[in-house]
Amino acid sequence: MSSKLEYPGLSDAEVRASREKYGENVLTPPARTPMWKLFLEKFSDPIIRILLVALLLSIAVAVYHVATGEAGMSALFEPAGIALAILLATVVGFLFEMSAARKFDILNQVNDDQPVKVVRDGHILEIPKRDVVVGDIVMLNAGDEIPADGVLLSAVSVQVNESSLTGEPMATKTTVEADFDKEATYPSNAVMNGSTMLGGYGVMRVTQVGDATEYGKVYTGSQIENNTQTPLDKQLNTLASFITKASYVIAAIILIARTAIYLSDHPVLDWLSFGSYLLSTAMIAVTVIVVAVPEGLPMSVTLSLAMSMKRMLANNNLVRKMHACETMGAATVICTDKTGTLTQNQMRVSEADFAYAPDSNTKEIIYEGIAANSTAHLDEGANGVMKVLGNPTEGALLLWLADQGVDYAALRNQAHVVEQLTFSTERKYMATVVDSPLLKHRVVYVKGAPEYVMNFCSQQITAQGLVPMESSRPAVEAKLLQYQNQAMRTLGFAYALVGDDEPYFVAGHLAPHIRLTFLGVTAIADPVRKEVPEAVAECLQAGIQVKIVTGDTPATAREIARQISLWKPEDGDRNIITGPEFANLDDKTLLERIPDLKVIARARPMDKERLVKLLQSQDEVVAVTGDGTNDAPALNAAQVGLSMGDGTSVAKEASDITIIDNSFGSITKAVLWGRSLYRNIQKFILFQMTINVAACLIVLIGAFLGTESPLTVTQMLWVNLIMDTFAALALASLPPDERVMRDKPRHLNDNIVTRAMGKGIIGTGIAFVLLLFGLLQYFKHVDVTSIAQFDLRLFFANFFNFTPVHEGLTRYELTLFFSIFVFLQFWNMFNAKAFGNVQSAFSRLNTCKGFLWVTLIILAGQILIVSLGGSLFSVTPLKPMDWVYIFAATSIVLWIGEIYRLIRRLVA
Repeated sequence: MSSKLEYPGLSDAEVRASREKYGENVLTPPARTPMWKLFLEKFSDPIIRILLVALLLSIAVAVYHVATGEAGMSALFEPAGIALAILLATVVGFLFEMSAARKFDILNQVNDDQPVKVVRDGHILEIPKRDVVVGDIVMLNAGDEIPADGVLLSAVSVQVNESSLTGEPMATKTTVEADFDKEATYPSNAVMNGSTMLGGYGVMRVTQVGDATEYGKVYTGSQIENNTQTPLDKQLNTLASFITKASYVIAAIILIARTAIYLSDHPVLDWLSFGSYLLSTAMIAVTVIVVAVPEGLPMSVTLSLAMSMKRMLANNNLVRKMHACETMGAATVICTDKTGTLTQNQMRVSEADFAYAPDSNTKEIIYEGIAANSTAHLDEGANGVMKVLGNPTEGALLLWLADQGVDYAALRNQAHVVEQLTFSTERKYMATVVDSPLLKHRVVYVKGAPEYVMNFCSQQITAQGLVPMESSRPAVEAKLLQYQNQAMRTLGFAYALVGDDEPYFVAGHLAPHIRLTFLGVTAIADPVRKEVPEAVAECLQAGIQVKIVTGDTPATAREIARQISLWKPEDGDRNIITGPEFANLDDKTLLERIPDLKVIARARPMDKERLVKLLQSQDEVVAVTGDGTNDAPALNAAQVGLSMGDGTSVAKEASDITIIDNSFGSITKAVLWGRSLYRNIQKFILFQMTINVAACLIVLIGAFLGTESPLTVTQMLWVNLIMDTFAALALASLPPDERVMRDKPRHLNDNIVTRAMGKGIIGTGIAFVLLLFGLLQYFKHVDVTSIAQFDLRLFFANFFNFTPVHEGLTRYELTLFFSIFVFLQFWNMFNAKAFGNVQSAFSRLNTCKGFLWVTLIILAGQILIVSLGGSLFSVTPLKPMDWVYIFAATSIVLWIGEIYRLIRRLVA
């Protein structure tokens, strides 16, 4: 073969020397954080840290009670419960992230063993990609993945898909310097690792391998950890700080006030007695700190995130980093690429402008011409989806034939090819001579740039018959202008009957004597995905800005923006910018311009990253989509990086979420899940902090009145189980609510506890304390054997009567108090479920199966504990009717909430 003589390739010795000097053609895998370190990172959560302090304090209190004989080993149940909450919150999150990592590794496998044709010692060999070395001569054909960076030694009609590096789905490559594209990202004779041959064939010499390639450099850079603090992290930090300060203030008040009271009552100080009293006071203060900490919050957050990870995977969102679930809900800007996300990443015929003359076989001629005059193929995969092999524009024509029910392969096989001119940028057209079974004659079929093809035509087929090309050309050109204004690629088609012995091509061009008949034009584009306009509209309605950042031309990018209803008729030059213009502006000017920008065309990798950082400097929460190696810097910089399922491994490594189906619609679902998840976390905080406020106030009142807690340690453990594990499960399992997409994004510095939540927590907490305190006062003055004998007048009459009739409460009274306390929480959980909207707590209850199951568990659990708990829980069985009275009476908590929500609905 001539290629072997012209390019003899490397010898075995040169291969070994090159590999030793430049290394293997493999990418250094990203450094994985050790599993033990990932697990320990879970303890960096601010609430977990508070819980760890609370655990130590709780152990100290338990040891004190056991040592003084005030309690048995059951005093250790409280610290055991806190320890369990810590472990569950950390272990669950760790296991879910490990599971996501395993799924991601399967999705992101890189094949370093794919075969590559190289020339060595004058022979063509097929070697694994990993064995390619600097200096190798590589043979490239349509469909091949370029294995390393190199320069073309020869090129015939080479077109390359460089979208993984530049975003460009098709770049023309040549070795002729006069034809070099001066605006191209990479030289026109350079081909890069990670790109794919779309058409033509060529020979390259390898100049860089492995990490030294452009692809490898970005891949290595993408491994930098994204340490951007998530909005939820910031808000939990703020909440943790507030809880810590509040609990310390209350503890200090108890220490100071009780010490002052003791000193005023004991003018003569007995240091031994005072020391014992001071230690007891310190234990009460520590108890307040322990009670104030919402130990179920980490569990709720973790369960909500874990459940969202699982459900988002069903919606084609593979979440790698757990907090990314929630962060998507806080997104204020989505910077999206165009190809493959907004569009289908498959060229299709948008319009076919052919006229079929009456009583003619024009349609069949067009079909045969498209099928025969092409080098592309279609491959129907196992899933029935057609995949184009070869030039995507030619593939679009074959897909159009398939849509017409035409078997292109059968037509191509029947039309014997005599001679062919492949498409080139110099000619601007392709021509194929075939023996046509349709026309029973030798035919030349031509397709290419319409303005070039029309120059060879003397007539055109119209609906009225044949007309001179001169008269029909203006109409064709008007149609072409219309298509080009819509950023579509146009192709013109023509044919001619030729003799068997005449020359068809002269000097690489159509012979001058051949005059063609023009058949018509097609407009080809990468169509917008069907679900995208609706998804974009939903984002805009939700207050999220959408900005298209693409390497494509301004005209194409603007047209896509128009098709998805992002670009409005009133938009102009201030709403679009090119990459070079963007790079030339200083940060101050850009910050003024960015709010208006909708499209950045001809964007380069650093443009996208700079855009993200500028937006973040304005407290925007930025999500970025990308599928190419060039997108990695921006994916890393964003609060949420969204890679595409068929994107490069570099993009996936740099991302937090992988959109498996590449659809913008899936991104919108991720926003829905994120917002719903955040709302669920707020619901749990509302629920638990209400109980914490009540518990703190009860301990505080008891500290000044000298009364002991009416709830035992084991009862509190059960209450904590309801507050923490069960309530977390119930509220975390609530399904997403479409209504959250009507809200505007929350501000980055917003407090997770809103003003409305604060009012609800304090108001309901105080109401619970007053009710429970009044209940204790009632039990101290009235001998209660059944809740049926409850007298509301005596309840209010004895509320401030601090001289009890009975020395202590009976076990039946304490059991009533315990059950009422639990059921107040039970009904308040329904109010928490309804938080965030004015709908009834019963709204969509049939879709909340997890919530319903948890309510049943709480009901059954409370009845079983009271009926069978005995001395372990310090309870005695209640009368059946007492259960009915408690259930009905405490439900007033829910009905008050329902009345409030009804009034809000009526007012709204």
